[in-house]
Amino acid sequence: MPYTIPAAPAAARTPSLLHRDLQHRLDTLARTHRVPGAQLVLDTGADVVAVHTGTADAATGSPFTGQTAVPLGSLTKPYTAALVMLLADDGDLDLDEPAAEHLPELSGTPAVTVRQLLSHTAGLPTGPDSDTAAATTTTRYLTAVCTARDLLFAPGTDFSYSNAGYVAAGRLVETVTGMPWHEAVRALLLEPLGVLPAFIGDTSPVRPVAAGHAVNTATGKARPARQNLAPLEAPAGALLASALDLAAFGNALAGRSDLLPPAVAKEMRRPETAARPGALADGWGLGLALYQRDGRVWCGHDGNAQGTSCHLRVDPESGVVVAFTGNAGGATALWRDLADDLVRVTGVRVPVGSRTTDRGRPVVLPECAGTYRNGTTTYRVVPGPDGAPALSVDGDLALPLVCYADLSCDLLDPATGRPEPGGRFHRDPATGRVDRVQISGRTARRTDDG
Repeated sequence: MPYTIPAAPAAARTPSLLHRDLQHRLDTLARTHRVPGAQLVLDTGADVVAVHTGTADAATGSPFTGQTAVPLGSLTKPYTAALVMLLADDGDLDLDEPAAEHLPELSGTPAVTVRQLLSHTAGLPTGPDSDTAAATTTTRYLTAVCTARDLLFAPGTDFSYSNAGYVAAGRLVETVTGMPWHEAVRALLLEPLGVLPAFIGDTSPVRPVAAGHAVNTATGKARPARQNLAPLEAPAGALLASALDLAAFGNALAGRSDLLPPAVAKEMRRPETAARPGALADGWGLGLALYQRDGRVWCGHDGNAQGTSCHLRVDPESGVVVAFTGNAGGATALWRDLADDLVRVTGVRVPVGSRTTDRGRPVVLPECAGTYRNGTTTYRVVPGPDGAPALSVDGDLALPLVCYADLSCDLLDPATGRPEPGGRFHRDPATGRVDRVQISGRTARRTDDG
């Protein structure tokens, strides 16, 4: 059944009053979290409420309007997935055929299917950092990353969030359509949605764009951040869009536009059995995170570029779409607070992450200590003085882990000391040995017990 507005005073809110209330909350929270500018769109299926606040670029003072496009980061990936799905619907490719049938660069992992690329179940590592990727070509990148030696698990058996998988998906779009990825997403998705295209790297943007920002915690001053994305990584993170643009795409994902046939949108939202994303979401479809709340399954995605935080949530059953963009790192916390406000103001319970469950009391798991690798990234779990483990990534400062009997774990936020969902360890069913760890959706394979 559709969402209902709670009893008075919320029940008496007209769209104009709802706009006023959401505008006030966005203004207030942007100041609280030191976010220069932000946008929020709530589409109830009957009404669309859009609010925005602040400054698009602290260096120029340009205003943040409803049309300002924000670097989406990984929220680009659902667009790339939708492109692949349209090609599959036209019969140009089969989701369950080996991706290497179209991409010789993937011949080192011949069992990986197109479906597995889109659902992060291919077992591919995340890929090298953007500086390294900028010094190579797409063919060399994929040939180096997509090898049997570097597979994290047998394709189709687990989940590991992978930028490399979406570099491959974008290359697949180019191979099948004969168009560069930028042109394909422009012609097949953005223009049919009525969206003016904008990409990281544009030297002459056709619309106002926002800079990401880093905020000095001591002074509170925001400074524009340079976007660092290799051109070959564009299918994984190069789009810019406004919250209104995201809401239009959200309606397509719900099957309520002419852009995606309803059967295609439904297939994107269908949970993949092997996709267990841990702290990221409750499940994963084809390019979409899935969230279970109050008997409903929402879909969407999050994205972070340098100094931005963007979020999309869609409830296909009720028709509710919520889209948010913010141009500073603190916008992630702003988004979480806004989600809490939407429950009180509208009755819409927007999921932010995976469901929290009672996992009992923390336990000490010394067997989890060791070194784990995802491509060139090294995760090291070491016991602390009290026996509790701590995690460091590529030698960075170790963060304490809180482990539970079901092998899930939380990371302790160094600023607040509060536990944040971290991920899970994995035990090999044949040997009983802990052989993998998944942190923030990325899986790493154990290499030793050191």
